[in-house]
Amino acid sequence: MTIWLGTPEVAGLAGVAAKLAEWQSDGGVFQLHPGDLGWYWRFGVERTAAAVRVWERDGERVAIGMLDEPDLLRLAFAPEALDDEELARRIVDDCSDPGRGVLIEGKVYFEAPTAGVIQELLTKDGWTLDEPWQPLRRDLAEPVEDGGLTIETVGPDSAAERTAIQRASFDGSTFTDDRWHAMAAGTPYATARCLLGRDAQGTAVAGVTVWSAGEGKPGLLEPMGVHRDYRGRGYGQAITLAAAAALRELGASSAVVSTPCFNVGAVSTYESAGFTPLAQTRDQVRNS
Repeated sequence: MTIWLGTPEVAGLAGVAAKLAEWQSDGGVFQLHPGDLGWYWRFGVERTAAAVRVWERDGERVAIGMLDEPDLLRLAFAPEALDDEELARRIVDDCSDPGRGVLIEGKVYFEAPTAGVIQELLTKDGWTLDEPWQPLRRDLAEPVEDGGLTIETVGPDSAAERTAIQRASFDGSTFTDDRWHAMAAGTPYATARCLLGRDAQGTAVAGVTVWSAGEGKPGLLEPMGVHRDYRGRGYGQAITLAAAAALRELGASSAVVSTPCFNVGAVSTYESAGFTPLAQTRDQVRNS
């Protein structure tokens, strides 16, 4: 059976997002989420399509990758394909050869699911483990407690405040009003929400974007931030609780998030909002 590698047309991105949503499950591995694609959409639909790689067998999508950067690929498998050695071998070969149009030459990173055979193949081919990441999950079967902030759903009229919070939360952030509108025009945002948290004086102090993968599927927080001038007051916990509550309203079965393990403050914030750490993940890295 032939395995085909390609990049989707702009018109095909909606199908890619739908397939990623289909592959999400609480009992499955932590992997690329349609919300990751939705967050990338802020760079524009053409750039988003150019960053996607799709592997198909006999016309069926069996793996989807997204280049967060030219040197970093994030990958999701169809659940039934996780143990498919032929597919894993082909993907590893494609990612190891810059001529195949996936990863560039030089030092590159590969975020692959921890389950299945691909990790073993990467190790055999000389890839090594990078710094650990900490995924966390909160079950949403029960209502989520109120964190104490006034929560506002962001629309076009308040997008400027959402982007300002992002830039005030992350050094080097390039999230602009135009990029918010590009993200909001994307297919995944149809079942997503941006939230602002306001303090007692009405000041926007925290923001988050949440992404649904559909009814009964895990929803994603990406990204969450607290204005640097208002940290240490519990606003991170409060906006995270609001995010979980919003995902529950959207029908999500759980809320998931991932952060570098060295960011102990973020891990602590998510745990304080009822998130439970899952098994740590590591990217694979190689100098090609």
